[in-house]
Amino acid sequence: MPRTFSFVDLSGFTKYTAEHGDDAVGEVLAAFRAVTRQVASDRGVRIAKWLGDGCMLVAVEQADAVATVLDIARCADESCAPLSVRVGLASGYALLFEGDDYIGTAVNLAARLCDAAGPHEVLMPAEHVDQLPPGVTATSIGPMVLHGFREPLEVVALTGTPELAHRHDTGELWTRSPFVA
Repeated sequence: MPRTFSFVDLSGFTKYTAEHGDDAVGEVLAAFRAVTRQVASDRGVRIAKWLGDGCMLVAVEQADAVATVLDIARCADESCAPLSVRVGLASGYALLFEGDDYIGTAVNLAARLCDAAGPHEVLMPAEHVDQLPPGVTATSIGPMVLHGFREPLEVVALTGTPELAHRHDTGELWTRSPFVA
């Protein structure tokens, strides 16, 4: 089953560390991780690993991945200021290598798009756009040459405020009266 992989990175982290010191950057990183944990948990997306001032996320549903990264970016604007996030997403198949790391083209592509993104930018290959959540738009930014990929790739920037999906969950069973025959 294909997955959507996302890399989220705090833009300007190294410069901020040099200017403000380890204690200040520790506070920002703690805020970033708290936001990421909360949003990923709310949206049902897995944090695959932490990468210093960033993380890798894995989602079964593309709409959940998109909503998660846009929500993280919005929340990080408040809690991680003056730093912002940049994001790369890609969907496809990957191998779960030795039980704890994903490898494959989709993973590499998401990482390279994150590297290419500017502050406040969420990038995705145009050909991968399949399930955008309501409230989100994809705007073409044209072809992009990415390190490690032979051909330029058509890329879109994702923007908007994703609407919260209404899903039925087993948690709602606990809010109803028990069935008695």
